[in-house]
Amino acid sequence: MSTALTAINQEVARASAFVRPLLDEMGKVIVGQSYLVERLIIGLLANGHVLLEGVPGLAKTLSVKTLAACLNVKFARLQFTPDMLPADVIGTQIYNPQTGSFSTRRGPVFAHLVLADEINRAPAKVQSALLEAMQEKQVTIGEQTFRLEEPFLVLATQNPIEQEGTYPLPEAQVDRFMLKLKIGYPSRAEERQILDLMARTSGLPAARPVVTPQQILAAREVLNDIYVDEKVKDYIVDLVCATRDPAAYKIQLQGMIQLGASPRATIALTLGAKAHAFLKGRGYVTPQDVKSIGMDVLRHRVTVTYEAEAEDKTSETIIQKIFDELPVP
Repeated sequence: MSTALTAINQEVARASAFVRPLLDEMGKVIVGQSYLVERLIIGLLANGHVLLEGVPGLAKTLSVKTLAACLNVKFARLQFTPDMLPADVIGTQIYNPQTGSFSTRRGPVFAHLVLADEINRAPAKVQSALLEAMQEKQVTIGEQTFRLEEPFLVLATQNPIEQEGTYPLPEAQVDRFMLKLKIGYPSRAEERQILDLMARTSGLPAARPVVTPQQILAAREVLNDIYVDEKVKDYIVDLVCATRDPAAYKIQLQGMIQLGASPRATIALTLGAKAHAFLKGRGYVTPQDVKSIGMDVLRHRVTVTYEAEAEDKTSETIIQKIFDELPVP
């Protein structure tokens, strides 16, 4: 096992050589927000979509655009509005009266990185248009089905405070996001850096390509080989099962959880922990990797009851209690 682990560590060291240049290049444009940038890269490596939640002006959109610029991939930005139609996202068929035939016009979803800005502003039928693309990595227009090019990633933003004119995301769609990130304000020192860097009308910093899509796809292959011990696998399964039946693990959360995490959470937690280990240059997963990524994987998959809300309990406080009380291997 030790020989195999050494080989995996060497593979990870070789395949993760692009991470430092990528972080440095993004750092030229994005001040602070290391949590956001790291999680975006984890989503990219683990082939999982990311939902960003935060008040306006925290560089959510800028971070995604900068990541796309560093990767030199096709980038599409969709500004979701209440009057959008599914055809505005996936495309449509156009009738040609001269030939009497239909031609397909592909929508902006045919890109590598798709930024769904303010996704909760669009009605349910538009949000649902993304479901097939997010899960099956394909789009159906009329009778034709098109495969989407890899890497394909949906990065969506939503505003947590402004509820007028918004449509809450259905559980089926929320569950398709591997990670949900809560973005906070920068520190005072970072804010001062932002002032020096961005308070100008021209000559704003821009990122240049430093990573190829082939490097990302190669890193994903190495990710599959990262070692996860049997005890860590059991720990991941226990975490997810504890969100469904906390009493079985002697965790006092009676009447607090309406809906626990799905098996998709188990897969996401494993892949996220592997990607976190990869970023740290390790060929094996530790329980700390699972804990580091766990809140981002689970916070949108656990639904609390009205009783819990009445006691000011959120999904995050409940998940934190499970992390605190579940024995770590």
